[in-house]
Formats: sequence, C-alpha cells, structure tokens
Amino acid sequence: MLPQLRINAQDILPSKIKTGMSDDELVRMSNAVVIKATKSILARRDPVECTIRLFSATFYLSDDAPLSVGHAVGSAMVTHKIEKAEFRVLTQKKRLECTIGDMLTYGKRFVLFFNKCLNAFAGLTCLCLQNLRFAESDFVSNILVTCKQLNYLGFLNCDTKSWITLQVEHAQLSELSIVNCRFDMVELTWLPKLTCLAFEIWIAFNEPPLSFGYVPLLEVLSLSNVAYNRHKMVKLSTFLGETSVLDLKLGFKCEKIWVQPECLAGRQAHVFHQLRILRLFGIPEGYDLTWTMFFLEAAPSLEELYMTVVKWKWMRR
Repeated sequence: MLPQLRINAQDILPSKIKTGMSDDELVRMSNAVVIKATKSILARRDPVECTIRLFSATFYLSDDAPLSVGHAVGSAMVTHKIEKAEFRVLTQKKRLECTIGDMLTYGKRFVLFFNKCLNAFAGLTCLCLQNLRFAESDFVSNILVTCKQLNYLGFLNCDTKSWITLQVEHAQLSELSIVNCRFDMVELTWLPKLTCLAFEIWIAFNEPPLSFGYVPLLEVLSLSNVAYNRHKMVKLSTFLGETSVLDLKLGFKCEKIWVQPECLAGRQAHVFHQLRILRLFGIPEGYDLTWTMFFLEAAPSLEELYMTVVKWKWMRR
C-alpha cells in the first residue's frame, strides 16, 4: 500500500572492508538487490487499489541491471497507475576517475539501455545521468523527444563525441541541471514550464555557452564557473536577456570574478527588477566589491543576500 517506493543501490551497497569484495562484486551485488526488489514489489502491487505516487530507482550502469529494471518499470507503467517515475543512473567510476574511454563505454551502455526500454523512458518524470559521452551527436535530443513527461533532467559530466549546439525544447520540463558538461552551445529554445536552471562550469569558454530563448517562468538560476585572467567578464544584463529571475546563485571557483559591473538603464535594469534572493559563493578574499554594489543598486526588490569569502591558492593563468 506504500504510495512512494524508493530503491537505491547506494543504500544497500555493502562495506568493501567488511566483505573483502572488489568494487565490481559490490556493484553487482547491490544491483542484484535493486533488480529483485523492483520486480518483486511491482509484481505484487494491486493495479486497481494501489496507485504508485512515486517510483524511484537508483542503480549502476553495469551488467543487465538497467535492462531488468527498465523492463519491469515499463511493464508496470502499462498495468499500474504511476504518477511519477525516476531513474538515477550511476557509473561505477566517479567523475574525477573517469577517462574519455570510460565515458564512451558508459555512453554506449546507456544508449543500449535507452533503446531497449523506450516504454519506461516515455513515462519518466525525472532522469539523472552522469559520466556519459555519446557517440551520436543527436542522442541528447532523442532523450528530450522520447521522455515527454520529464519534469526534471540532470546531466553531470556528460558530452557528445563531437561538440554540438544543443537546442532544448520540451513542453513539461520544469527543472534542468547541466553541470561540468561540454557542449559548444546550449540553447534554451522553448521551455514554457522551466522554473529552475543550474548551469555550472564552462572553463573552456570566454563567454557562457548558454542562450535563453522562451523561458517565461524561469525563477531560480544557478551559475558557477572557473575564470582565469584571460577570460572576459560577463555582462549579466546582456547574458540573461529577457529573463527576470527571483533567486540567483553565482559561484566563483577561482581567483577571478567573472561578473562585470554595469551602468544599467531602462530595459537592462528589467533583468534584476524582480530579484529577491542573491547568493554569492566563493568570493576571492580582498576582492574589490564594486561589482557587489552593482547588484545592490540594480535589484531594488532584494530581500536576502548571502555571501561566502574564500582565500584561493590557485596559480594565476
């Protein structure tokens, strides 16, 4: 009768020290539990009396676990009422451990999983992916086309073999997270329900590889970047275009502030007119606060201001 079902491979991952197992063996063991639990629970649900408000599965992209979970969830979507369904796909190696070869391998595994479990993906409302490199440049677009019910989509350390301009169009998507990903450009072409966006780390670019199209409901925006001396500072009024966010987070992951103070007038000031909450993280110690005063003057409706100051030891570049 439980309305919410969360099955997470990380929660049942045994201790490597206590068991003496290798990483591969531990992953296989936890995945096996996820498969068994998913099949068992979904098979015993009454499709008439017990609506599943949320089904969330977190599993590793290895062996036959993805296909087994995907087929079980896809079948359940046909016979049960599942209001929200989530897949959080993990890789055995963490982001900093992954080589390009690892990412390509993980990308091929995910494409196979995706193509063989289209019924499950078509009903997903949340999808979180990490450490994937796709050989086909249009595959990310295929995800958006197939997963029509998505409310949340998250990419961590993902890219395509050939850098592309990713045009994002989706009728239902309300939250999008793109962190440490490598795309030539991300164009938010048409996202009528998008309210929350996280776009972080574009170290290889002088300008943010992001453009705002039709995002009329965008309220919460998180931007973080590593900026070196050779990089240009960003004019937020130009970058944010026609948006008017309520909650803005800016992260500075190096010794240079990448936001440029501006003299705003007329239409430019509209960008910050509704700003209520401003969060500034990783401000270099001793930095000139002219740009901070710019925000205080540009946002007349500001209610909350958070700031953290750090001492960077990175070398200048």
